Amino acid sequence: MASPAPALADVDLGKLSYEIFSLLESKFLFGGAGIGSVPGTPGRAVLGEDRGRVRVLAIDGCGPGPGDALLAAAALARLEAALRARAGDPGARVADFFDAAAGAGAGGVLAAMLFLKGEDRRARYTAADALEFMAASLGKGGWGGDGGGWRRWTALFRRGEKSPLRRVFGDATLRDTVAPLLVPCYDLATSAPFLFSRADAVESDSFDFRLRDVCAATCASGSAAAAVRSVDGRTAIAAASGCVAAMGNPTAAAITHVLHNKQEFPLAAGVDDLLVVSIGSGSSSGAPAPSAGWRTPIPSRSPSPAEMVRLTAEGVADMVDQAVAMAFGHTCGRNYVRIQAASPACSGKALSSLDAKKAVAVADGMLTQRNVEAELFRGRRLSEKSNHEKLDAFAAELVKEHERRPRRPGLPTVAIKQAATPRLSSATTASSATATGRTVSTMPSPASQGSHRC
Repeated sequence: MASPAPALADVDLGKLSYEIFSLLESKFLFGGAGIGSVPGTPGRAVLGEDRGRVRVLAIDGCGPGPGDALLAAAALARLEAALRARAGDPGARVADFFDAAAGAGAGGVLAAMLFLKGEDRRARYTAADALEFMAASLGKGGWGGDGGGWRRWTALFRRGEKSPLRRVFGDATLRDTVAPLLVPCYDLATSAPFLFSRADAVESDSFDFRLRDVCAATCASGSAAAAVRSVDGRTAIAAASGCVAAMGNPTAAAITHVLHNKQEFPLAAGVDDLLVVSIGSGSSSGAPAPSAGWRTPIPSRSPSPAEMVRLTAEGVADMVDQAVAMAFGHTCGRNYVRIQAASPACSGKALSSLDAKKAVAVADGMLTQRNVEAELFRGRRLSEKSNHEKLDAFAAELVKEHERRPRRPGLPTVAIKQAATPRLSSATTASSATATGRTVSTMPSPASQGSHRC
């Protein structure tokens, strides 16, 4: 009898290894609840297969290059367009299809914008608004080709009454978001990471912060820490960038929060109960195996401290991605999707010289690439689908989950906590009645932004 083809045998071996690993883990670690399950939570066999999935959005901390932030914003705009087309709703927004979001650095700014509650209790901004905001920042002298470009851009966020963040968020706080929001920073006072969380904010004023301060904290550079205080003044943080806290990729933190937050996500027991999209900040540090004769170029100089920080942050983000991909196992690509450029489409210096429309076109072009992704028991390989194709396919899964929920009996998949003592702010001045109509975008126009010198 002829032996099976090597490729087929390799696939079977990987599948067998995964099944053995899953059996051992479910039997000896979690008492039969399932792979990646949280102890004490009923498994799918108990509650039924169609109990729903929690939808999670994670956005990396964007590095010193302008293409990084624009890539994330362009990916979100593409995802929103796909969601509108799939759902047949031209007024749909990204936040309508996600139950939790996490973002670090400029990714934290994007997540906060997309989940900020408007006067009709729905998300105030669209993904197109967020992309416009990032592109408009390009013309404010914030981007640059050198290592100081990111510092100059984030400095724009901390300049008094005319700060772009003040115009975008007003006095809104973590409580004023439509769903749980997580934003990391590093507290220099305690030498430890700090995670801004809406779940904590609704429990105590001492953990409720203004969104503009949260964004300033996660974007702060190490040489200019942002001093932020809670709304009651009892909690103070000397914040450095969220990327410094080894959370430049906040996907793992978001998953952990969902699986252990039983008040808001009572049925989430493991990765089988999640739909996660992680948007990377730039090019992957990983690469496929080089071909024969390929030689590694020898650098002409040693990397600068800023470049070493960037390389370290990218390496940590890739390790988080690989760990999460392995946790999802053979559902990776369906339940978990990673969006990341395979290579920069334009240098930082060249991109900073482009106008907003051309810069957005360059960022959108990066979405046509196929990125390097992790695969269980196989290391890293070039994805079979482009980022565009991944976003379109994931949008279909999000819409399916959105449409199934009203018809699903029993416990709710998501039960978002409300603040015990809500405060009125610029984001919650509507009447107590919930409005049903769509709101027009309240994003400051590029013209109004340009009328202020920050």
